[in-house]
Amino acid sequence: MGEAQKRLKHIPERTCIACRRRRQKWEMLRIVCDIEGKLEIDTRGKKSGRGAYLCKSLDCWNDGLKKKKIEHALKCNVTTEQLMELQVYVKTNVNDFEETETRA
Repeated sequence: MGEAQKRLKHIPERTCIACRRRRQKWEMLRIVCDIEGKLEIDTRGKKSGRGAYLCKSLDCWNDGLKKKKIEHALKCNVTTEQLMELQVYVKTNVNDFEETETRA
């Protein structure tokens, strides 16, 4: 027998709801809608509930935070207050986001 080949580790990928690009899961941020209808940012990717992923790009967040896109991806009703909370998160963490995103 020859040398055993190293098995490649599976790297989970997710699709951004704004630009539709596939990236590695940990390169993106997840928005979760729990069973009570509460929206929150899931930085670890472990919270239960339906999730949607967005690139760490201001362009993707501005496009993705449109009410219809979020509602469609999460399959839940999203209030204006919830959208405003997400926008506040982006503004307070703007240093964590890329300025512009080149879309393919």
